[in-house]
Amino acid sequence: MAIDKICDDMVAALEGTPDGATVLIGGFGNAGLPNDLIHALIDQGATDLTVVSNNAGSGTEGLAALFGAGRVRKVICSYPRAARCDIFDALYKADKVELELNPQGTLSERMRAAGAGIPGFYTATGVGTQLADGKESRVFEGREYLFETALKGDLALIAAHKGDRWGNLIYNRSQRNFGPVMAAAATVTVAQIRQQVALGEIDPDDVHTPGIYVDKICFEDTEREWDV
Repeated sequence: MAIDKICDDMVAALEGTPDGATVLIGGFGNAGLPNDLIHALIDQGATDLTVVSNNAGSGTEGLAALFGAGRVRKVICSYPRAARCDIFDALYKADKVELELNPQGTLSERMRAAGAGIPGFYTATGVGTQLADGKESRVFEGREYLFETALKGDLALIAAHKGDRWGNLIYNRSQRNFGPVMAAAATVTVAQIRQQVALGEIDPDDVHTPGIYVDKICFEDTEREWDV
């Protein structure tokens, strides 16, 4: 049977996402935001989610809409106070959502470690700050390092520019951001793409995320303008 990971229905692609799931959501600024998939997740209905992302949403769409729908219990991110982050800000001040702050490099490396099967690593980032509270530390060659655990996801939602039916992906410049590490760190990865290409059209040397890490492919709505 030929492998074909293309799914025409985004909500159906997210079927089975349980309440309490940890969801890795790609994006850096406006680049690589899987907004169509985020809104499909809202329609799918899962709640009490832990969201892992670069920031906590902006405006009223995408991540911000997921927070606004009351679906998020906790967010693990690097920049919770991005411009126009009003929805998360209000929820956080009202103690309706929990925040775990991770430096951006640490956040990315925690997911990379999960994808590589590494349970944790030591980093000097955060030493001597509140981020070190409660964390194991060790000294290597006279310098203190913090132990950070790998960060796995039950589901990863990412956006790419091109993909084939096997799930091989190419990102457009900075759209690449967290996509590759999130895809490898999640049990299930769903990607929204702008363009489908034929098998073999993507040179193996040019693949950014191999299809082995991608479970389903959906097409984004290229005519919709997101409020981000």
